[in-house]
Amino acid sequence: MTAVEAYELTTQGGSTDFARLICACESVGPYCLIGGLAVNCYVEPVYTLDADLVMIAASLPKLITDLEAQGFKTEVHNHSVNALASGSELRIQFTTDERYQPFPARSLHAQVLGIQVRVACREDVARGKLWAYSDPHRRLSKRKKDELDLIRLAEAYPELKSLYPTELREQLDRG
Repeated sequence: MTAVEAYELTTQGGSTDFARLICACESVGPYCLIGGLAVNCYVEPVYTLDADLVMIAASLPKLITDLEAQGFKTEVHNHSVNALASGSELRIQFTTDERYQPFPARSLHAQVLGIQVRVACREDVARGKLWAYSDPHRRLSKRKKDELDLIRLAEAYPELKSLYPTELREQLDRG
């Protein structure tokens, strides 16, 4: 069984829904993958049900309309737009945090779940993870996952450590 087949099975259609999502993003405007799936493009992958993305803000309303026309359920929140396909375990989230808006312009092409996707450059992936890791309102379990992703990135790309706060750099140096 391939990784894509395994993901499809465990997410109940997640890789198919991911492909539909990316097709919609490609047709609307600049976007890129951020979060755990983006981290997986740069280091040994770990399993995630989340697809975190950023879309240029002006294009997001059209994307929401397109996704809803395809049967995705969408919810608009203060700092995100979430989308979910019926019966799928794939959790899609578009951040609306303005700090992420420059990411699509610096993104690269990568293979994710068998398709070509725009992925934030590794420095931007690390920046996004640092913002999430530093958010005191985020659940501890989520912040710890962000910390692990940051550690994985720094182990593979030591030059990223210069972006990290002192306590995380010291932890890596003790490693």
